[in-house]
Amino acid sequence: MNDWQATDIGVAIAQTPRFAVHGRVTRVIGQIVEATSLEVAVGEVCRILVSGDVGVLAQVVGFHDRGIMLMPLGDLDGIHPGDVVVPLGRSLYAEVGEGLIGRVLNGLGRPIDSDRPIGVTRRYPLSAEPPGPLERNRIQSALSTGVRAIDGFLTVGRGQRIGIMAGSGVGKSVLLGMIARHTSADVNVIALLGERGREVREFIERDLGPEGLKRSVIVVATSDQAAVVRATGALVATAIAEYFRDAGKDVLLMMDSVTRVAMAWREVGLSIGEPPTTKGYPPSVFASLPRLLERAGTGRRGSITGLYTVLVEGDDFNEPVADSARSILDGHIVLSRRLANQKHFPAIDALDSVSRVRDQVTAREDLDAANVLLALEATYRNQEDLITVGAYKPGTDRHLDTAVAIRPELLGILRQAPEDKGDLDATRFRVRELANRARQALGGAK
Repeated sequence: MNDWQATDIGVAIAQTPRFAVHGRVTRVIGQIVEATSLEVAVGEVCRILVSGDVGVLAQVVGFHDRGIMLMPLGDLDGIHPGDVVVPLGRSLYAEVGEGLIGRVLNGLGRPIDSDRPIGVTRRYPLSAEPPGPLERNRIQSALSTGVRAIDGFLTVGRGQRIGIMAGSGVGKSVLLGMIARHTSADVNVIALLGERGREVREFIERDLGPEGLKRSVIVVATSDQAAVVRATGALVATAIAEYFRDAGKDVLLMMDSVTRVAMAWREVGLSIGEPPTTKGYPPSVFASLPRLLERAGTGRRGSITGLYTVLVEGDDFNEPVADSARSILDGHIVLSRRLANQKHFPAIDALDSVSRVRDQVTAREDLDAANVLLALEATYRNQEDLITVGAYKPGTDRHLDTAVAIRPELLGILRQAPEDKGDLDATRFRVRELANRARQALGGAK
């Protein structure tokens, strides 16, 4: 069985072998195809021979005493009772190479932007183990995102994993595009999973642009595709990021969104009979989430900085997926609908956000300056209603007077047009300068 070729699903699998042992379709329920017992492993790819040599590829997702359960990597149309099921003896894996940069792939790693070959040099497994705890280098240097609100107050380290918590329509895609265009990372790997098909081209052409695309690999699995394809897209993107990390590069892996991946896992889990638990999610979702997120980070050489968006339903930041992701990741950036409604973009709420490695990658002077400004912003927020209605009398509270005085300049740092690239050193200088003026207004108090 050495005759392997790339197929239309974007992974290298064997040509359909004429094994003497095969199974037959016994039942189709929902998205699950059941077949008679076969010597196959969970995750293995099979071909369901629908008519003649035409086949439907499917992945083994479980088994029971009556046989095996498969989820097709495409439509179920045309499958009949008794159709032959042939095991291919391989799991899915990603084909990787330098030629991936600038390309758009489907959820299984196949180029969809053109027929131009990607120059495959290696094949990477989709279910690789995360680096061992002692194999990870410490996070000691900052990664510039080009977004002043992040670089100045929520500094991200190379190899950090951070979540972007956001409801719908608050500027999540625009923020991702800004970071992809302006980051100091060597390569971007962007996974658009479970999103509307219309938004994919808009993101590539409007938010990412030619500047961002020429240094990015994009993996797309839209909401209309099979759950197993949407879930596999997350693994394909992570495997591609691991390839570039192993080559010694600093990789920025952006996944939009982890919530859609969890929903795909939920579809698979419920289809094979797992019991629903919190908000309908089966237990396997919360076991799979850390295995996916832990694969990002530093390695012996190179790094993967993970930026995972979490779509919070109904702006509930404590819903199960958001809460679980927040406990696993090294920080979270909250996009506020209140700020978005005020036309404050990017709508990053610096007070509700946190970067758990900021202190390790930021000089003490810069850290103190950022904390001074954040404390004054908190003071302003606490009395914002009084200030708005004119009930506050200046001179009553020196800290509040200072917060009101510096706020226009602070907003000038926090607000940023999508095409405006922020420089990390310049942002830190502006933060220090404004903090020093605030200290002087407070009589030297920190």
